[in-house]
Amino acid sequence: MKIIKRSGAEVQFDISKILTAINKANREVEETDRLHSDEILAIGNAIEKECEESARALSVEEIQDLVEDHIMDHKAYKVARTYITYRYKRALVRKSNSTDQQILSLIECNNEEVKQENSNKNSTVNSVQRDYMAGEVSKDITKRFLLPPKIVKAHEDGIIHFHDADYFAQHMHNCDLVNLEDMLQNGTVISGTRIEKPHSFSTACNVATQIVAQVASSQYGGQSISLSHLAPFVEVSRKGIRKDVLESIEENGIEMTEEQITNMVEHRVRSEIKKGVQTIQYQVVTLMTTNGQSPFVTVYMYLDEAKTEREKEDLAMVIEEVLEQRIQGVKNEAGVWITPAFPKLIYVLDEDNIHPDSRYYYLTELAAKCTAKRMVPDYISAKIMRQLKGGDVYTCMGCRSFLTPDRCSETRGNVANAGNYEEGKHKYYGRFNQGVVTLNLVDIALSSEGDFESFWKIFDERLDLCYEALMIRHNRLKGTVSDVAPILWQHGALARLKKGETIDKLLFGGYSTISLGYAGLYECCRYMTGKPHTDPAATPFALEVMQKMNDACAGWKAKTNIDFSVYGTPLESTTYKFAKCLQKRFGKVEGVTDKNYITNSYHVHVTEEIDAFNKLTFESQFQKLSPGGAISYVEVPNMQSNIPAVMTVIRHIYDNIMYAELNTKSDYCQCCGFDGEISIVEDDGKLVWECPNCGNRDQNKLNVARRTCGYIGSQFWNQGRTQEIKERVLHL
Repeated sequence: MKIIKRSGAEVQFDISKILTAINKANREVEETDRLHSDEILAIGNAIEKECEESARALSVEEIQDLVEDHIMDHKAYKVARTYITYRYKRALVRKSNSTDQQILSLIECNNEEVKQENSNKNSTVNSVQRDYMAGEVSKDITKRFLLPPKIVKAHEDGIIHFHDADYFAQHMHNCDLVNLEDMLQNGTVISGTRIEKPHSFSTACNVATQIVAQVASSQYGGQSISLSHLAPFVEVSRKGIRKDVLESIEENGIEMTEEQITNMVEHRVRSEIKKGVQTIQYQVVTLMTTNGQSPFVTVYMYLDEAKTEREKEDLAMVIEEVLEQRIQGVKNEAGVWITPAFPKLIYVLDEDNIHPDSRYYYLTELAAKCTAKRMVPDYISAKIMRQLKGGDVYTCMGCRSFLTPDRCSETRGNVANAGNYEEGKHKYYGRFNQGVVTLNLVDIALSSEGDFESFWKIFDERLDLCYEALMIRHNRLKGTVSDVAPILWQHGALARLKKGETIDKLLFGGYSTISLGYAGLYECCRYMTGKPHTDPAATPFALEVMQKMNDACAGWKAKTNIDFSVYGTPLESTTYKFAKCLQKRFGKVEGVTDKNYITNSYHVHVTEEIDAFNKLTFESQFQKLSPGGAISYVEVPNMQSNIPAVMTVIRHIYDNIMYAELNTKSDYCQCCGFDGEISIVEDDGKLVWECPNCGNRDQNKLNVARRTCGYIGSQFWNQGRTQEIKERVLHL
């Protein structure tokens, strides 16, 4: 049985330390007020039993709370007071220098919480450790100086989650849509070096990956680029290749027909596309940003972004090559083809690729094969998105964060001074998100004790708290000068501002968004109504909860001219944090807090039996009420031999829901070569990954890929998220 120390290190439970602490407090009081030795032993045994029954590793703070409770239960009030006083004094000492132990545990690689915080970061690598060390300092500064105590307390109690406090000390934002077109067509600057317009497709791809790495090092969230911004360079290469071919023919006195020349040129164009796409795939996977991980980048594939029919044909070729290479995968250390986490791929479904007689239907069939093998691409329905986004179709910023429909260009024109701005056309590339604060809906429900009047009152109070926290995020960005991240603010990724100019005008008027996140709609509904939100009797309440958050965002927007938006938060480590806080505050409530995780956003609970089509249709109504970000998924078995079933799900997505994905499994054991599904088993009260073929549990010799928060994780997860993955049921 393990416990989590304050440093984050995981150690074996030791009852003697509890007994020693109680005995120490016991000796400080008069003999008549002391506990008997049998009582002290009974307290220790009771706490040990509670730790064993908790189904997770408790923290030192939680165990100390139990000690206090049990001493009080024995009516040894003076002993309890002495114990509490000593604990308080130690807390003051720690607060005076609260980061040292955390940082030391990071360096020594024994901080269990950090190891499992981000499934795409390896905490033993120096660059990751450096980022985490800086993050610990940032969190400490944020808590002690930058946030009001009530926001800090609400965050620590799991009432809200103030995201990315490890970057908040700096003037950094969340995620964005990179204006790659402007940077490639009009030039940019990378590390002080001027980069002119590329003269070939492969060079454009190389420059794009360098831009991606620079952007990732200047913000902390996801970013998206569009293949449509690279497609024009296929024609640039084609013209160059044709010129070379004609010169070669003339020099060598060769006679060729126009058809032969065209075939030769197109063959070389295909080779150029293959080379360029390989650059994107391998550089994104192998590049290391300053935060110690591959760039969190999404590649968007939408045929109708092409500006001409020729460009659309070229874009289709690029999309085809991207899908072919992703189906193949990348090689691991052992030389085996595996599923990479990045880049994430999004494929847009529209009339020209969704029907068997559609011109580009072959691409959708290829996308289905890729999904069955590698879990990507994810799918956006252009038809549904036009209904929800004012007629526009555009990608998310990373895994699910969507911009609000453009209103800035209509009222303020080219506020970012973009080189590719078109009058009268809505603008999305170059826009960004300021940050997120997430509301724990489950805590509101439990705090109300099931009383609806109390629930809505507490809801209002928590929304006010979120608004205050969000405005702190916004105000932290105000006054930021463009010089802090030239690639973003001066050289085209987001804007082309002057040196020394602030980014303030980009924070208002709808150019950027700021997100009110939420989590645990299922558990909230379950507690308040006694039913899951899929039950027709409970669904109206769930929708009312969603509408209330949207109404709040609308009110804040009207008051501030800032685009607040409701965001279905992709909790990774926080799903476990929220669960622990709820158990600490309210105990274990069946169906509500009896798991070590709470449900992300509006999702149907992972254990609920529901088929893929009903799940997607049901969740579509909640995507409408999550305009700032939403994605739905269905859990499926190995589908590589059943592509027609994948195509059926894809067609259902097109007709019924804006944004969805299929979760398959793609694992590999380096010890025995097993390439099926790696299992999750229990070992001494802890969930661990194990090869079902050879029993290997060494995570360094296992390649496990699972989608957890809209993106693929390729390392391992905390105990809460691991339990959630273990308990998922199939929807197909």
